[in-house]
Amino acid sequence: MSLVYSEEQRLLADTAREFLAARSPVAAQRRLRDDKAPLGFDAALWREMVELGWSAIPFPEEQGGLDFGCQSLGAVFEQLGRNLSASPLLSSVVLGGSLLQLAGSSAQQAHWLPALIGGDKRLALAIDERGRHDPLATSLRAERSADGFRLSGDKLFVVDGLQADAYLVVARTAGQSGEESGLSLLLVEANTPGLTASPATLIDSRNCARLHFDGVVVPADALVGELDNGLAVLEQALDRGRVCLAAELLGAAQQLFETTLDYLKTRVQFDAPIGSFQALQHRAARLYVELALARSAVMGGLAALDDASLSATERGRLASLAKWKAGVAADKVSNEAVQLHGGIGVTDELDVGLFLKRIRVAQACLGDSDYHCQRYGALSDAQV
Repeated sequence: MSLVYSEEQRLLADTAREFLAARSPVAAQRRLRDDKAPLGFDAALWREMVELGWSAIPFPEEQGGLDFGCQSLGAVFEQLGRNLSASPLLSSVVLGGSLLQLAGSSAQQAHWLPALIGGDKRLALAIDERGRHDPLATSLRAERSADGFRLSGDKLFVVDGLQADAYLVVARTAGQSGEESGLSLLLVEANTPGLTASPATLIDSRNCARLHFDGVVVPADALVGELDNGLAVLEQALDRGRVCLAAELLGAAQQLFETTLDYLKTRVQFDAPIGSFQALQHRAARLYVELALARSAVMGGLAALDDASLSATERGRLASLAKWKAGVAADKVSNEAVQLHGGIGVTDELDVGLFLKRIRVAQACLGDSDYHCQRYGALSDAQV
């Protein structure tokens, strides 16, 4: 298992760094927020990302992809984090595309994967129904009907859910909330009667929706994967998304740390740069160590996803470790960045606040630190 990027992956990271610095710097994300862009991202920029091949990275060549693996995705997501760049790469490609690649029928794959890779259509995953992420807490019912399935209920915090072309909906087709069995995945097109998507406001100003299903009827062939047995494939796709989010958190924290170091070197107080004060040096040193540990965990999680010799349990365990450690490190870096910048650290004019807000949302997305600590422990026990 390699814990460093290969030469090819480093070249990809360099390309992403140069492209995003030129086309999607932090100032561009500030403009999207101030302009209240309904998509939360720049559609023209997303098209350029597609042309660079980013949307094809995780898919096999026979499905029109590049088959570069999750470590290559991690290299891109780290640069997205450094620039706070918004795009549907996580929602449509990593989550939605992975579910179709892993469990979709031949017809579903033929219809959707080329469109996702080409950027012509977008998918969004509708999974959460409460304030905290927990797939087992799914209670939205999909009742069997003569026409297929009938859905009633709500989904919250659907990332990039506004103006998506379709949704992969996690629904309960059997059992009760909290049970592992009885979960199914259904592909629901956005124009289906009875389905409404309304905007949900998050502090990072990204695209987020709340979905309401009012007796939505979908055909039987909307089922993705096995009936009542969708949890295993769902967790595989979620783990890909979790580690990609961890890579984004790492990139955001690294950039924020470097920005803070520059401030410590240039801000003068008592006729000396404040970075010369030993107490502040100690605080910066602790952050450096946290980031080094987080990078190790993230690289381990990315490598595990590409390692077919590992069990699903081990891959899930390392994915949770990566998401937890990257979240903890980013939390510490963002808190210290505000403090070490002093009074200007809480002003909107400084980019520190934009990083902090995105970090807070990314920490909670697909499971916060508490969730992944518990999951890591449960998966470790399962291996004993």
